Formats: sequence, C-alpha cells, structure tokens
Amino acid sequence: MEYVRRAVAVELERPPPELSAIEEPYRKIVEEVAAYVAERGRLEKEKYKELYRRFRELYPLPSQLIQQAINQGIKIGKSFLELKRNGRVHKPRPEVRRVSIRFAKDSWSYKKTVGSTAPVKLALSLPGGRRKVWIKLHKRFWLYWWKALRKEAELASTLILKRRRNKWYAVFVFDVAPKRESPAEVVAFDVNENSVAVARVSLLSTVDAVAQWNRQYVDPAVYLIRTDFGRLAKRYKAVRNAKLEELKHKYPFAGRDEEERRQNVADTREFRKFVRRLRERRRKEARVRQVAREVAKSPALIITEELGKNPQEEMIGVEEKRVKKRELRHRVKQTPFRRILRAVEDKAAEVGSAVFYVSSFRNSKVCPIHFVLLKNGNGWHTLHCPHGHVVDRDATAVLNMLWKITPEGVVKGVWLDVKEIGKRLKKEIVPREAVRKANPIIPRPIVHAAWASLKALKASSQWPAVLARAAPMTPAQGADEGGTRAPPHGAETPAL
Repeated sequence: MEYVRRAVAVELERPPPELSAIEEPYRKIVEEVAAYVAERGRLEKEKYKELYRRFRELYPLPSQLIQQAINQGIKIGKSFLELKRNGRVHKPRPEVRRVSIRFAKDSWSYKKTVGSTAPVKLALSLPGGRRKVWIKLHKRFWLYWWKALRKEAELASTLILKRRRNKWYAVFVFDVAPKRESPAEVVAFDVNENSVAVARVSLLSTVDAVAQWNRQYVDPAVYLIRTDFGRLAKRYKAVRNAKLEELKHKYPFAGRDEEERRQNVADTREFRKFVRRLRERRRKEARVRQVAREVAKSPALIITEELGKNPQEEMIGVEEKRVKKRELRHRVKQTPFRRILRAVEDKAAEVGSAVFYVSSFRNSKVCPIHFVLLKNGNGWHTLHCPHGHVVDRDATAVLNMLWKITPEGVVKGVWLDVKEIGKRLKKEIVPREAVRKANPIIPRPIVHAAWASLKALKASSQWPAVLARAAPMTPAQGADEGGTRAPPHGAETPAL
C-alpha cells in the first residue's frame, strides 16, 4: 500500500540548552558534506568513513547525530546538482543557512512514544546523556495520532527538531494510508491570475435513472475561488519600491546609476528585514492550501491542464506578442501555477482521488455547447459565440476539460470542426476511419478511467439514487390536519 507522508510540528516546552549548543556543529557538518557532493557528484564509502572519524574528533556530538548530518548533507548536495542541471541555481556551491536536526530511532524514545496513548514528553540523546523534554500538543497532532491509534497511519522512526524565531519545534512524520473510496464526482479546475475556476459533476447524477427523473442535477456546478495572486503581487511590488526609494536617500553612495543603486540597497539588512515582515510567501502558501482543500475535499476524478516545466515563461512568451507590459509579466511570474498543481496532487493522494491532465489546446476559445470558435467581446473574460450567446472564458475552459474526458467526446471528435485540427489531420494524412474512432487530442487513459467509473455506477429499481423517492421527513402520524393531509394506511408511521 502506498502511504502519504504528513508532518506535524509541535512546540517544545523549556528546551534544554544542549540543543542550541549542537545546532552550529551540526550545520557545519551538513554544509561541508553538501559542498563535497556538489563538487564531485557523490560521496565514496572510504571518504564517508574518513569524514565520520574526523567529525567525531572535531565535534563532541553523539555518533547517530553525526551520521544523520552526513546523510542530510548528501541529500542537499544531490538536490543542488539536480537544480543546477535544470538551470534553477547559478551558485558554485550550496549554502546551508539553517538546518533541522534529525534523531534516528535509537536516539529518542521512539518505542515509548508509539506504545503510549498520549505522548506528552520526549527523551533525546544529547551530549551529556538523555534529556526529557515536554511538548505542547494541539488538535492537528491529535488528528493524525488518532489515525495512528486506529492503524490508519504509522509514525516514522525519525524525529526532526528545528528552531524558528528562537523557538524549538519537534516535527513528527506520519505515513497515512489514503482512503479507499470510489470517486463520486468529476472535478475540473483551471488556474488563472486572480482566481481558480472549478466545475463539478456528480457521477451519481449522470446515471440514466436520475438523469431522466430530473435534468437539473446533470448540469455541472461552475464557480470561482478567489485567490488574488496578481493583485497581491502588484501590491507588494508597490510596497517594496516605496521602501527602496526611501532607502536610496539613506544610502546615497550605494551605486553610480539608478539601477545599480537600487540593486545594492536591496542587499542591505534593513531592506531584507522589512521584506521578511511582509509575509508575502506565507500568504501565498495559505491560499494555495485553501485551493487544494476545496478542489480535493472528496474522492473524485480531478482534471486539469497539462502545464510545462515553467508555465510562467511560456505564458510570458505568448503575452509579449500582444501586451509588452512589465507589470503584467511580473504578475504572471508571481502566480504559483505549479505549486497549486503539486498541492492538489498531494491532497488528492490523501483523500483517494486521481489527478489526470488533458491538453490545453483551445480550452478557453471553443464554445462547450456548439464546439465552434469564440469571438472576443468587450472584456477579457467575456466571449461571444456565433450562435448568439455570451460565455465566460474561465467557465469555458473547465467545461471543455470535462468534455475531453467523456467517451462521447472521443468518439464524436468534438473539436474536429476547428480549422487548425483539420489542417493538422491533412498534413499527417490520418485516415477518416481512425478519426471517427478516437480523437487525437484526448489521451486514452483518461477516457478509460472515466468510462470505468461511469459504468460501475448503474441505477436500478432497488437503488434509484433519487432523494425524492425517500420517506417524508415529517410523517402525518395519524393526524388529519383538517383534510390537508390524508392519514397513513396500515400501521402507524413511527416518529423520527
């Protein structure tokens, strides 16, 4: 069974002074090993033993802490090399500013913690012997601890301790078993600059018995989640520029020209401290988690567009042909497209949902009703259909994603009326028989997954899945009520 890893941080009450004493030696070990791996690409077995013996003589740390520091440095070095290959870092060597101290299974009271009903204190192996530390538990810890007691999660054997703003925290890692439930709906979402468009379709409502009874439940629910990433980036940019203008007069000799002076002032401690107090990253992360919770709140088939490795640069390349605004490019770069997708994937794995990606070709430019190209209206989000109605660009995108996963969309080839598709088919010389059987835009695994879910949910006379056929919530209980309601026949209806 594949588990989903979750981490919960709890604050330590009266941490021992030995923790602060071992933090700096632990960081130095991690930094040296990371620099060695980043320079040579690996850490040989002989070099590992040599470094271990040297660190044992140099720093008065327990042996397990030294081993954990070396292993942590190896991971940081390999991660640095991978980022450098992708062109995301340009430094010659990795810089380790803060570290999280890791305690292995035998260096803290792991067996006693797992065996206890309510762990309220820990025993850590520090220089000088074992030290008992009390922890401040909260409701999120109790949520995962209750799952561990019910055998729905397992506590990892490694304990992580880290210091943030002069407070020490213990990070417990849980391996949570995902829920095993059948998907009850299909959810499509599209990430935009200031909002996330979501469309939901209940799979139970697509069954023939329900669809024939009431068609209104077949219509998808389309709504927007307001994120304001673009407005947030615009506001923070104005605040930072105002602070830079203020500091330029305070440091007049930071550079010769305006651009050099602005860059040098941005490296000052006063400006970095001011930016850290703005909490821009924390607010973005909170909004990303909010979107992930809303999209993956129940088991479903989640559909979204396939994005590249760097969607911001791809969008800017397209936008530069139309609008050459520096402010617009900044807002697009500050929108966390990939981070939202990763958060949704992580949350979906815990709930038991499956995430599928479809092509982004003309999702917001084709009418989801008539399958014809839309024309621009008065605003950016308003589009006109040649058949005489107005549609919203965001709603069009998510509805077209839903069309791409349906078997009808594959068989009929809903987008073969677009001129570009016809031209591409003529160039590739695709036979008409193949076009009728499958649409080349829609991936086949997505179609099979959606078809299997729809086929498994079949209504019958014994299981109609219609709420209106249930018993009334307020039975008559033998009262005639002046002829407005007939008394029940046979046995008396019990009270609810």
